Amino acid sequence: MSQPRQTGRRRVTVKDLARDLGMSVSTVSRAFYPSAIIAAETRRAVLERANEIGYRPNPFAQSLITNKTQIVGMVVSDLTNPFYPEVMARLTSLLQQAGMNVMLAAADRPDKIDEAVELLLTYQPDLMIVLATNLDSHAREKCEDAGAPVIFFNRLSADGLGFGVSCDNVEGARLAADHLITLGHRELLYVSAFPGASTNIERQLGFCQRAVERGLAEPQILEAGKFSYEAGYNAGLSLNELPRRPDGVLCANDILAIGFVEALQEGLGLSVPGDISVIGYDDIAMAGWPSHRLTTIAQPLEKMMAATVSLARELAAEREIPQKILRIPPGPLIERSTVRDRRGSGDI
Repeated sequence: MSQPRQTGRRRVTVKDLARDLGMSVSTVSRAFYPSAIIAAETRRAVLERANEIGYRPNPFAQSLITNKTQIVGMVVSDLTNPFYPEVMARLTSLLQQAGMNVMLAAADRPDKIDEAVELLLTYQPDLMIVLATNLDSHAREKCEDAGAPVIFFNRLSADGLGFGVSCDNVEGARLAADHLITLGHRELLYVSAFPGASTNIERQLGFCQRAVERGLAEPQILEAGKFSYEAGYNAGLSLNELPRRPDGVLCANDILAIGFVEALQEGLGLSVPGDISVIGYDDIAMAGWPSHRLTTIAQPLEKMMAATVSLARELAAEREIPQKILRIPPGPLIERSTVRDRRGSGDI
């Protein structure tokens, strides 16, 4: 067979491919749809020749036929938190392996989230995945009305409805409280981040509940305001303003904890874990660096991402499934160097 003639940057079209194979355009087009009825040998011949001459189906043209764009809109508003770039890279790869294309819209401020959602909706995504932000019920309903159901990852909708995949944050925070109490800590503190975030609310709840269940006074709360290094550092500098100095601390996430620890050491001259033990949450790569060695609660990321992709495939296939929130049991507590055994000597 002769190669279709191309000049300049002209793309190979489905008509070129059909002419090259001596087939009709409709026959060639059906070969690219797994559900289309076409002889196996014909499909193989079309796909092989398409690969040889560099033909790729036009997704926009296909969407007119299938009513599907194969686009997943991803909304994120906290790229300064190392947890989310790590998640985005891995989750994007998994979605692409499942035959979906990811389109990212980043909102640098909470009040820009609606704009990011509006932008994505102009590309008619099959569904939306929301990371690191709270999407109000109005925005979620707008997505659903446009035929793009929303999956919340590591956050839940403000009204608790819709689809969501999250770590069981209450249980993870209970693990942190148990670890500190078992090692002899008696004056606990929770360093809170963004107050409206479901992750922060649940972690604070689990930590405080478990401390009271085990006979301690309810932990003090120190408001940092954001999930960031700077917020953690500033919170650490304000430690002396608390009524009582804590000996065991859970921070709302790892990057907050890293800032908090460095403020204690550099700003207040305290020892971690000699004077105060600190636990983070997430187990980001940075937490394991030799300069930090942060004890933390690991998120079950592989299971969370697998559940998200499975849910995305179901929704993209328009399966009628009820709205649901999936809470995955937390990963283990990772023992490093920021928690001290106060019953004796030695670092954990």
